[in-house]
Amino acid sequence: MNGGYGAPERKFHRPEAGLTVTEGHVVTGYASIFGLRDQGGDVVAQGAYAASLKRLGAAGGRVKMLWQHDPGQPIGVWDEVREDATGLRVKGRLLTEIGKGREVAALLAAGAIDGLSIGYRTVRAERDGKGQRLLQELDLWEVSLVTFPMLPQARVAAKSDDLSGLFHELAGVFDEARRSLAGR
Repeated sequence: MNGGYGAPERKFHRPEAGLTVTEGHVVTGYASIFGLRDQGGDVVAQGAYAASLKRLGAAGGRVKMLWQHDPGQPIGVWDEVREDATGLRVKGRLLTEIGKGREVAALLAAGAIDGLSIGYRTVRAERDGKGQRLLQELDLWEVSLVTFPMLPQARVAAKSDDLSGLFHELAGVFDEARRSLAGR
């Protein structure tokens, strides 16, 4: 399957795998976790990002940090994006010198948002007998901080976790509505 054209795809994640916010602006965690089926039926294979990260590094480029996948709203920089045995590990800084960066830092600190999402193009994938796609090679464009993620096992652990149950419930409601609308 070649996805070298059209708009980028997106995968929303909640960093249960350890996204943390320190010093009010340093964000660390997993933007993607290998081997887990997301709510869209996709599974990212280990090594799926390797070629893309290598190309970006060779060209002196960076994976962008955006707010809600909006290319007009960069909110920081990812200083480190790498694959490990678990998934795609990211570490970066919110730019609190800009208004949106301060807003996002406040939302994370309050527990109002806790999601990560990747923006990418599929280079190579295959379908299995269960109807899910195994994403084998992805061209990674950006990692966004988002309100409603798609992969429950990859979540943000900001300062206030007492609201996380409510956000899980709301995310489930919105995901079900999205699936229902997509089926029309």
